[in-house]
Amino acid sequence: MPALAEAPIPQTIEPTVNYIINDGAEVFTYSGGPGSTEVKTGGTPDPHKIVMHNGRPHTAEFKLDVDGFRFVRHDTKVKNFLDDAEVRSVYYPEIEALIKAESSAKRVVVFDHTLRTADDTFREQHKIREVVRRAHNDYTEWSGPQRLRDILPDEADELAKHRFAIIQVWRPIRYPVETHPLAIADARSVAFEDFVISERRYPNRIGQTYAVAYNPAHKWFWFPRQARDEALVFKVYDSAKDGRARWTAHTAFDDPTTPANARPRESIEIRTLAFF
Repeated sequence: MPALAEAPIPQTIEPTVNYIINDGAEVFTYSGGPGSTEVKTGGTPDPHKIVMHNGRPHTAEFKLDVDGFRFVRHDTKVKNFLDDAEVRSVYYPEIEALIKAESSAKRVVVFDHTLRTADDTFREQHKIREVVRRAHNDYTEWSGPQRLRDILPDEADELAKHRFAIIQVWRPIRYPVETHPLAIADARSVAFEDFVISERRYPNRIGQTYAVAYNPAHKWFWFPRQARDEALVFKVYDSAKDGRARWTAHTAFDDPTTPANARPRESIEIRTLAFF
Protein backbone atom coordinates (compact mmCIF):
# COMPACT_ATOMS: atom_id res chain seq x y z
CA MET A 1 0.00 0.00 0.00
CA PRO A 2 1.47 3.41 -0.93
CA ALA A 3 2.37 5.77 1.92
CA LEU A 4 -0.18 8.40 2.77
CA ALA A 5 0.74 11.87 1.54
CA GLU A 6 1.49 14.49 4.18
CA ALA A 7 -1.31 16.94 4.84
CA PRO A 8 -0.83 20.24 3.00
CA ILE A 9 0.70 23.02 5.07
CA PRO A 10 -1.74 25.90 5.63
CA GLN A 11 -0.75 29.51 5.00
CA THR A 12 -2.24 30.64 8.31
CA ILE A 13 -3.20 28.95 11.57
CA GLU A 14 -4.85 30.24 14.74
CA PRO A 15 -2.93 29.00 17.78
CA THR A 16 -2.85 30.51 21.26
CA VAL A 17 0.09 32.70 22.28
CA ASN A 18 0.74 33.11 25.98
CA TYR A 19 1.21 36.79 26.75
CA ILE A 20 1.52 38.52 30.13
CA ILE A 21 -0.66 41.27 31.63
CA ASN A 22 1.27 44.34 32.72
CA ASP A 23 -0.72 44.68 35.96
CA GLY A 24 2.10 45.32 38.41
CA ALA A 25 2.45 41.66 39.44
CA GLU A 26 6.04 40.46 39.80
CA VAL A 27 7.14 38.85 36.54
CA PHE A 28 10.04 36.39 36.74
CA THR A 29 11.42 33.05 35.62
CA TYR A 30 13.63 30.96 37.88
CA SER A 31 15.89 28.29 36.37
CA GLY A 32 17.99 25.86 38.38
CA GLY A 33 21.73 25.49 37.89
CA PRO A 34 23.52 23.24 35.38
CA GLY A 35 21.95 19.79 35.32
CA SER A 36 18.72 21.05 36.86
CA THR A 37 15.39 21.10 35.01
CA GLU A 38 13.64 23.16 37.71
CA VAL A 39 11.69 26.15 36.34
CA LYS A 40 9.37 28.53 38.23
CA THR A 41 7.53 31.54 36.85
CA GLY A 42 5.59 34.53 38.14
CA GLY A 43 3.22 36.99 36.47
CA THR A 44 -0.39 37.11 35.27
CA PRO A 45 -0.84 35.03 32.09
CA ASP A 46 -2.90 36.47 29.25
CA PRO A 47 -3.42 33.86 26.50
CA HIS A 48 -4.76 35.08 23.15
CA LYS A 49 -5.73 33.22 20.01
CA ILE A 50 -3.94 34.94 17.13
CA VAL A 51 -3.49 34.56 13.38
CA MET A 52 -0.04 33.13 12.60
CA HIS A 53 1.49 33.24 9.13
CA ASN A 54 3.49 30.55 7.34
CA GLY A 55 6.89 32.19 6.85
CA ARG A 56 8.20 29.74 4.27
CA PRO A 57 6.84 31.59 1.19
CA HIS A 58 8.54 34.77 2.44
CA THR A 59 12.00 33.53 3.47
CA ALA A 60 13.81 35.64 0.86
CA GLU A 61 12.06 38.77 2.11
CA PHE A 62 13.04 38.69 5.80
CA LYS A 63 15.93 40.95 6.83
CA LEU A 64 17.73 40.86 10.17
CA ASP A 65 17.77 44.65 10.57
CA VAL A 66 14.17 45.10 9.40
CA ASP A 67 12.10 42.11 10.56
CA GLY A 68 14.57 41.07 13.26
CA PHE A 69 15.14 37.57 11.89
CA ARG A 70 16.24 35.40 8.98
CA PHE A 71 15.31 31.81 8.13
CA VAL A 72 18.13 30.09 6.26
CA ARG A 73 19.36 26.77 4.97
CA HIS A 74 22.39 25.89 7.11
CA ASP A 75 24.13 22.53 7.14
CA THR A 76 26.04 21.39 10.21
CA LYS A 77 28.71 18.75 10.71
CA VAL A 78 27.57 18.06 14.27
CA LYS A 79 26.72 14.37 14.65
CA ASN A 80 25.39 14.46 18.22
CA PHE A 81 24.05 17.69 19.71
CA LEU A 82 23.89 16.00 23.12
CA ASP A 83 27.70 15.86 23.14
CA ASP A 84 28.70 19.14 24.76
CA ALA A 85 32.30 18.95 23.62
CA GLU A 86 31.26 18.39 20.01
CA VAL A 87 28.81 21.28 20.12
CA ARG A 88 31.55 23.61 21.39
CA SER A 89 34.26 22.42 19.00
CA VAL A 90 32.16 21.99 15.84
CA TYR A 91 28.92 23.97 16.17
CA TYR A 92 30.28 27.14 17.79
CA PRO A 93 32.61 27.92 14.84
CA GLU A 94 29.82 27.10 12.36
CA ILE A 95 27.52 29.59 14.10
CA GLU A 96 30.17 32.30 14.24
CA ALA A 97 30.57 32.01 10.47
CA LEU A 98 26.79 31.96 9.90
CA ILE A 99 26.17 35.11 11.92
CA LYS A 100 29.04 36.96 10.27
CA ALA A 101 27.47 36.10 6.91
CA GLU A 102 23.92 37.06 7.92
CA SER A 103 24.68 40.23 9.89
CA SER A 104 27.98 41.53 8.44
CA ALA A 105 29.45 41.50 11.96
CA LYS A 106 33.24 41.76 12.05
CA ARG A 107 33.55 39.60 15.16
CA VAL A 108 31.22 37.03 16.73
CA VAL A 109 31.63 35.44 20.17
CA VAL A 110 29.45 32.44 21.05
CA PHE A 111 28.82 32.48 24.79
CA ASP A 112 26.03 30.02 25.55
CA HIS A 113 23.79 27.27 24.22
CA THR A 114 20.67 25.55 25.54
CA LEU A 115 19.07 22.26 24.56
CA ARG A 116 15.30 21.90 24.93
CA THR A 117 12.75 19.14 24.45
CA ALA A 118 8.99 18.68 24.75
CA ASP A 119 9.57 15.06 25.84
CA ASP A 120 9.42 14.90 29.66
CA THR A 121 11.25 11.57 29.91
CA PHE A 122 14.01 12.61 27.51
CA ARG A 123 14.38 15.92 29.35
CA GLU A 124 14.86 14.28 32.73
CA GLN A 125 17.19 11.65 31.29
CA HIS A 126 19.52 14.19 29.69
CA LYS A 127 18.90 17.08 32.12
CA ILE A 128 17.93 19.55 29.41
CA ARG A 129 15.31 22.27 29.53
CA GLU A 130 11.65 22.40 28.60
CA VAL A 131 10.25 24.44 25.73
CA VAL A 132 9.25 28.04 26.56
CA ARG A 133 5.53 28.49 25.93
CA ARG A 134 5.28 32.27 26.50
CA ALA A 135 6.10 35.26 24.34
CA HIS A 136 9.40 36.85 25.35
CA ASN A 137 12.63 38.50 24.24
CA ASP A 138 15.79 37.26 25.94
CA TYR A 139 17.50 40.57 26.79
CA THR A 140 16.51 44.09 27.83
CA GLU A 141 17.95 47.57 27.56
CA TRP A 142 19.84 46.80 30.79
CA SER A 143 20.69 43.12 30.45
CA GLY A 144 22.12 43.32 26.91
CA PRO A 145 25.07 45.54 27.94
CA GLN A 146 25.32 43.66 31.25
CA ARG A 147 25.78 40.37 29.37
CA LEU A 148 28.63 41.97 27.43
CA ARG A 149 30.28 42.92 30.74
CA ASP A 150 29.72 39.39 32.09
CA ILE A 151 31.24 37.65 29.07
CA LEU A 152 34.08 40.01 28.12
CA PRO A 153 34.80 42.07 31.25
CA ASP A 154 38.25 43.24 30.17
CA GLU A 155 37.03 44.47 26.78
CA ALA A 156 33.50 45.58 27.60
CA ASP A 157 34.08 49.30 28.08
CA GLU A 158 35.84 49.66 24.76
CA LEU A 159 33.46 47.36 22.86
CA ALA A 160 30.41 49.20 24.21
CA LYS A 161 31.58 52.39 22.46
CA HIS A 162 30.58 50.78 19.18
CA ARG A 163 27.49 48.98 17.95
CA PHE A 164 27.02 45.41 19.16
CA ALA A 165 24.14 42.95 19.13
CA ILE A 166 23.09 39.68 20.74
CA ILE A 167 22.03 37.30 18.00
CA GLN A 168 20.62 33.80 18.54
CA VAL A 169 20.27 30.78 16.28
CA TRP A 170 17.58 28.11 16.78
CA ARG A 171 17.24 24.72 15.09
CA PRO A 172 15.98 21.16 15.72
CA ILE A 173 18.73 18.73 16.69
CA ARG A 174 17.38 15.50 15.15
CA TYR A 175 13.94 15.37 13.56
CA PRO A 176 11.84 17.96 11.74
CA VAL A 177 9.75 19.95 14.20
CA GLU A 178 6.32 18.36 14.63
CA THR A 179 5.32 19.75 18.04
CA HIS A 180 5.82 23.10 19.77
CA PRO A 181 7.49 24.95 16.89
CA LEU A 182 9.05 28.35 17.45
CA ALA A 183 7.04 31.39 16.39
CA ILE A 184 8.60 34.80 15.90
CA ALA A 185 7.02 38.24 15.57
CA ASP A 186 7.97 40.79 12.93
CA ALA A 187 9.98 43.35 14.92
CA ARG A 188 8.13 46.22 13.20
CA SER A 189 4.81 45.01 14.63
CA VAL A 190 5.90 45.00 18.29
CA ALA A 191 6.00 48.35 20.09
CA PHE A 192 8.58 48.87 22.82
CA GLU A 193 5.65 49.57 25.16
CA ASP A 194 4.53 45.95 24.65
CA PHE A 195 7.61 44.69 26.53
CA VAL A 196 7.37 44.03 30.28
CA ILE A 197 10.56 43.57 32.32
CA SER A 198 10.86 40.04 33.70
CA GLU A 199 13.61 38.98 36.08
CA ARG A 200 15.57 35.94 34.97
CA ARG A 201 16.74 34.29 38.18
CA TYR A 202 19.53 31.73 38.41
CA PRO A 203 21.28 30.30 41.47
CA ASN A 204 24.34 32.49 40.82
CA ARG A 205 22.98 35.63 39.12
CA ILE A 206 19.90 37.63 38.21
CA GLY A 207 19.28 38.84 34.68
CA GLN A 208 16.39 40.45 32.83
CA THR A 209 14.25 39.47 29.87
CA TYR A 210 11.19 41.05 28.34
CA ALA A 211 7.83 39.35 28.69
CA VAL A 212 5.30 40.54 26.10
CA ALA A 213 1.89 42.14 26.58
CA TYR A 214 -0.80 41.50 23.98
CA ASN A 215 -1.23 43.91 21.10
CA PRO A 216 -3.44 43.08 18.09
CA ALA A 217 -0.84 44.71 15.83
CA HIS A 218 1.63 41.85 16.37
CA LYS A 219 2.37 39.87 13.21
CA TRP A 220 3.54 36.33 13.97
CA PHE A 221 5.30 33.83 11.70
CA TRP A 222 6.22 30.15 12.04
CA PHE A 223 8.15 27.83 9.74
CA PRO A 224 6.30 24.51 9.48
CA ARG A 225 8.28 21.28 9.83
CA GLN A 226 11.59 23.05 10.30
CA ALA A 227 14.38 20.57 9.59
CA ARG A 228 17.80 19.99 11.12
CA ASP A 229 19.52 21.77 8.21
CA GLU A 230 17.41 24.92 8.65
CA ALA A 231 18.24 27.69 11.10
CA LEU A 232 16.27 30.62 12.48
CA VAL A 233 18.64 33.54 13.10
CA PHE A 234 17.21 36.38 15.20
CA LYS A 235 18.22 39.43 17.20
CA VAL A 236 17.37 39.78 20.88
CA TYR A 237 19.36 42.97 21.50
CA ASP A 238 20.95 45.67 19.37
CA SER A 239 22.69 48.69 20.85
CA ALA A 240 21.92 50.79 17.75
CA LYS A 241 18.91 53.09 18.15
CA ASP A 242 18.66 54.24 14.55
CA GLY A 243 15.37 52.60 13.59
CA ARG A 244 16.65 49.11 12.83
CA ALA A 245 15.16 46.05 14.54
CA ARG A 246 16.49 45.71 18.10
CA TRP A 247 14.38 42.86 19.57
CA THR A 248 12.25 39.94 18.38
CA ALA A 249 9.44 38.51 20.46
CA HIS A 250 9.27 34.73 20.12
CA THR A 251 7.60 31.72 21.72
CA ALA A 252 6.97 28.01 21.43
CA PHE A 253 3.29 27.23 20.87
CA ASP A 254 0.85 24.36 20.57
CA ASP A 255 0.43 23.88 16.82
CA PRO A 256 -3.18 22.98 15.93
CA THR A 257 -1.91 21.13 12.85
CA THR A 258 0.37 18.78 14.85
CA PRO A 259 -0.27 15.23 13.60
CA ALA A 260 -1.27 12.38 15.89
CA ASN A 261 1.70 10.51 17.35
CA ALA A 262 4.05 13.38 16.45
CA ARG A 263 7.60 13.19 17.78
CA PRO A 264 8.29 15.71 20.58
CA ARG A 265 10.34 18.71 19.54
CA GLU A 266 14.08 18.66 20.33
CA SER A 267 16.04 21.84 19.69
CA ILE A 268 19.14 23.87 20.41
CA GLU A 269 19.43 27.62 20.73
CA ILE A 270 22.79 29.34 20.73
CA ARG A 271 23.59 32.88 21.86
CA THR A 272 26.28 35.16 20.50
CA LEU A 273 27.69 38.64 20.85
CA ALA A 274 28.16 40.27 17.44
CA PHE A 275 30.42 43.31 17.00
CA PHE A 276 30.30 45.74 14.09
